[in-house]
Amino acid sequence: MNKKFHLVCYDCNNIIQNFTEWFKHDQKCSKCGSKRAEVSYSKDISGVKDLISEKNSKAENVWHYFDYLPLNNKENIITQNEGTIPVDNWQFLEKFAKDKFGITCEVHAYRNDLNGGTGTFKDVAAAVAASILKENNIKEYCVASTGNIATAYSRYLAIANITNSVFMPSDALLASEAEINAYGQKVFRLKGDYAKAKHVAADYSKKHKVLLSGGNVDPMRVEAKKIMVFEWLRLMKNYPTVYIQALSGGTGPIAIEKAHKDIKDLNLVSELPRFIMVQPDKCDPMTQGWDTAKENGFPQGWENKYPIIDNPVTEVPTLATGNPATFPIIASLVKKSNGEIISFAEDEIVDVAKLIAHETCVRIGPAAAIAVGGFFESLKKGLIKNGDVVLINIGEGVKRAPKFAEKLIYTTKIVDSVEDCKPTNRNSYLEQLYKPFDKYCK
Repeated sequence: MNKKFHLVCYDCNNIIQNFTEWFKHDQKCSKCGSKRAEVSYSKDISGVKDLISEKNSKAENVWHYFDYLPLNNKENIITQNEGTIPVDNWQFLEKFAKDKFGITCEVHAYRNDLNGGTGTFKDVAAAVAASILKENNIKEYCVASTGNIATAYSRYLAIANITNSVFMPSDALLASEAEINAYGQKVFRLKGDYAKAKHVAADYSKKHKVLLSGGNVDPMRVEAKKIMVFEWLRLMKNYPTVYIQALSGGTGPIAIEKAHKDIKDLNLVSELPRFIMVQPDKCDPMTQGWDTAKENGFPQGWENKYPIIDNPVTEVPTLATGNPATFPIIASLVKKSNGEIISFAEDEIVDVAKLIAHETCVRIGPAAAIAVGGFFESLKKGLIKNGDVVLINIGEGVKRAPKFAEKLIYTTKIVDSVEDCKPTNRNSYLEQLYKPFDKYCK
């Protein structure tokens, strides 16, 4: 029997002794068939206080929290220095909120673009999953993905010498496909959307007896991402009251709530941050479902009603989940936190990325631009209050989307000779860069 941790079925509280048993039953509860389970640890949770103390300011990766992650043997650890990333204070957004809306707040950016694996929010999940799969002698795995989870899992599983078969929708970024191929992992690009990719991946898993990623409620993924709460406590003077994230499936809020459950008796946090989940306006079924429920006063069964967008056409394919099966979970968590699910215009994400790059020298990707755009939209909608501590999840850097990077060109001038070249000051572009956001102040 595993003495460090066990899994508990979310629906019937059945005890699952370890991941070997969980995998044996196809990542389902053997008693009720539920696909959702949570990890419970035997070690006193008060040890978290020591891990987040000032003397641990040099934590190197997610495995700093080994005692509260579901792995038994440290020899199975796979890491690329992920998870212990900076939280930057973006004072220019604080100034914008104060000058344009009279709102005094803190604004911080959680820099997942600096993760050591693939520079995305998915690296921490991939590190923990690869380590657990290695420990359980899994040799082959498969995953359906719009891009970032596929690249992260492909790299970390390759390090663990585990074969990964990836099922991607037709609009997935070519850069993601190329990176997965570079690791020697197999890509099956579907002639269809993400929903079809998930369907075919499930069929492949069943036909060839290959373990399939458990998706957004996968306990490996949830346990990995809950560590961000510990990191905020370690790095931030004031704990976030607002958490903004670009939304596709939504493991983030699930993981944050799990962390809060784990440390509820330690008096480290009082309540969940308000979750503001942001979808691109060209693929926003969760926003539509939320708005309809809100307009009708959240009637009984509201969380099970949302539109399905077949083959969404979007500039942010990593967020192109047209059939969001996690809506009942995510929407319920958003409501519990007194948060919101909103949309941001895809046509404006280049403006966001240009502004961020100029003000911070941080080059964010399209999904991260959706999240930052959500901050401006939240100000407009009155969702940010005086005294709020806002944390924006920078889910990925621009290297994940090379074609998006090309759209950030705006200072180039074509010249014939030196006579056409005149000195300039980089700050002269600021008025131009802020102009697109004037409409949020009206």
